[in-house]
Order: sequence, then structure tokens, then C-alpha cells
Amino acid sequence: MENTQRKKRAGKIVPIALAALVVLVFGVLAFAGNYLFHFALDPEFGGMIDNSQQWDLEGDSAWLDENSEDRWLTSQDGLKLHALYLAQPQPSHKYAVLCHGYGSIPQYMGRSAVQFYDMGYNILAPAARAHELSEGRYVSMGWLERKDIADWVGALVEQDPEAQIVLYGISMGGATVMMTAGEELPANVKCVVEDCGYSSVWDEFAGQLRELFNLPTFPVLDAASLVTQARAGFGFKEASAVEQLKKTALPVLFIHGEEDTFVPYYMLDLVYDACASPEKERLSIPGAAHGEASWEDPELYWSTVEAFLGKHIK
Repeated sequence: MENTQRKKRAGKIVPIALAALVVLVFGVLAFAGNYLFHFALDPEFGGMIDNSQQWDLEGDSAWLDENSEDRWLTSQDGLKLHALYLAQPQPSHKYAVLCHGYGSIPQYMGRSAVQFYDMGYNILAPAARAHELSEGRYVSMGWLERKDIADWVGALVEQDPEAQIVLYGISMGGATVMMTAGEELPANVKCVVEDCGYSSVWDEFAGQLRELFNLPTFPVLDAASLVTQARAGFGFKEASAVEQLKKTALPVLFIHGEEDTFVPYYMLDLVYDACASPEKERLSIPGAAHGEASWEDPELYWSTVEAFLGKHIK
């Protein structure tokens, strides 16, 4: 009789313990996913991106800031987005849309702006959503920003129906212009130049998860992606430059530093091979770390960019 009662008690305890374990596991995953989401994509969290910091503007950054004017538009989801705009002294139909990196500001595209400006381009340097003056609660690593860039392109074409436009971006900006390339764009967009953009948000965050926290992709990144889908409206795997490039016919120049570990160098092969354009080129810069290709070998870098642009923009 006593053994029977013990078995009944044990039969009740085991399911309760299993249920408690399941609840605990799901609770830990929810916490980890939520933490990673806010750490990576929420400027108010104060993790990897912090818009409250003061920016030091010197040299080319100061030049761009001082000589440009503020432009703004309303995004498709109702955000007021800002950009710096710098026109040529004499009318020009050539435009360079310069997309900055994660946690940066448009002014920090000053060095690139000087190069394009000297080549005769009008400059538009948007502030990505949730960066600098642009509204937005969360960063979307280029995915929602791709539609914002398409809107900026539309604004330029409305201003100048004869506009010839190149999309240029570094790091997150590079991913942004690659993702934008897969959208339906006006014929005014002639080509794309991307520097050290990642193959997908999933791939980039998987690497950073291992690097920063020494954690496996499953199940933490899966949980963070679900949180991001619920909070920001996109999942890490759908935010893919690779998939977008499969849909583009635009000429694309891919640039990457061979010593890049933040956006690993192997990603150059992934995006280049995925690109459906028959007019694609690639440039590898030996010795260059992340975002430093133009600093490591400026002559090769900008001569290659200029030659590429010369084939597609007149």
C-alpha cells in the first residue's frame, strides 16, 4: 500500500518537474533573445549603438557637415528621416547616395563624399533610421533601410528626372545598398558600390554571438530573431543581401579588406557569387581590416571605383 502511494506521488512529481524545466528553459531563452535584440538593435538600451554620444567632426567630416544642407522625408512606415545634401557648384545630373555604417552618422562618410564630389557627383548622405537625426525605435541592419534608400532615390528622381545615381555604402551601409539593389528601382539608378557589407543579418550576428559571448547560434539567435520579428517586423534570416542580390541586374562593385574579421572576408565570395548581374566586379584589399580598405590602399581603391563608375555613369 505504501509503495503504491509512493509511486503515485512520484508519478505526479515527474510531470511537474518536467513542466517546470520546460518553463525555465523557455524563460531563459526569452530573456537571452530579448537581451540580444535590445543590445544589438535598440539605441535606447545603450548596448552596441548609442545615439546619445557626442561626435567629433574633423577634416572631411567637418567639411561635409559645414557645406551640406538638411533634407528630410517621411518613410513608408511614418518616420521622419534626415540626410545631408551637397550639390555641385555647377548643375550636375550625377548623384552619389552614401550609406554609413552601424552606429555611425552621415558626416562620417565625409572622406567618401570628398572623393565623389571631386568626381562631379552631388552628394546625398542619409542618416539611417534610429541613427543621428532620423527617427526610429530600432535599427534593422539594412533590411527596412533598403526601402528608405529607395524612397531617397525617388526624391532625387523627382527633383531631377535626368538623375544618374550610384548607391554606395560601407559595412551596414554596404549591406543596405546590396539589399536595396534587389528592389524595383527607377532606371536612374545605374550601379552599386558596396564595401565590406555582410551576407545576411543572421550570418553577421552568428559571428558576433560567438565572438562577444562565446554562444552557439542555436537556440539563442533563433530566440533573438523571433523577438526581432515581433518587435521590429523582420527576422534575421529574411534580412539577406545574398537573396536580394539574386534579383538584381544592376552593375555591382564588391570591395572587401582581406584582414576583415568583423564582417569576415569570406562573405565577399557569398555576395559576389549570389549577384545575378552580368556586370559585377570585385576588389580585395590586402592588409585591410573592417572598413579600412580605402585607407589601406586609397589609390587602388578610388581608381577602381572611378573606373567602375565611368562604365555606367556618363
